[in-house]
Amino acid sequence: MTESDSVIATGKVVHFRYTLTAADGKILDRSGDEPLPYLHGEENIVPGLEAQLEGKKSGDKLRAVVAPEDAYGERMDSAEQRVPREAFPPEAEITVGEQYAATGPDGENVPFWVKAIENGEIVIDLNHPLAGETLTFDVEIISVRDASEEELAHGHVHGEGGHHHH
Repeated sequence: MTESDSVIATGKVVHFRYTLTAADGKILDRSGDEPLPYLHGEENIVPGLEAQLEGKKSGDKLRAVVAPEDAYGERMDSAEQRVPREAFPPEAEITVGEQYAATGPDGENVPFWVKAIENGEIVIDLNHPLAGETLTFDVEIISVRDASEEELAHGHVHGEGGHHHH
């Protein structure tokens, strides 16, 4: 195993642990017992974090501060909308705070978040809940390996947890 094998670069699968805090110090998210895998160079994680992990290696610890435009974007003012309950499939469970996806005009996935349910109307927000936030990731790199051909073809990690996205 040469040194260059274990450096984070495009086409490497990286397992890392992290704690994500907001600018006010509130913990927003953290990896669980198992390190989180991602495929570097495919924007599996927020671009600003990916950029700061480039060139790091197994065992490294770092604190990455990521501006909104390199994370979940700035907040859009007009992103909040009210839609009737009928706009959702009747069997859909609507939960405040959950992410859903609508289909856009070109068949693309448009994620949105349910902010509130009021009088049979659902208040949705196209902003990611962390839009406009400067994020701090405290990261520990657990391992770095070459991605398999299949992983490279699909653009994400296989194996641990399959296709699960947080």
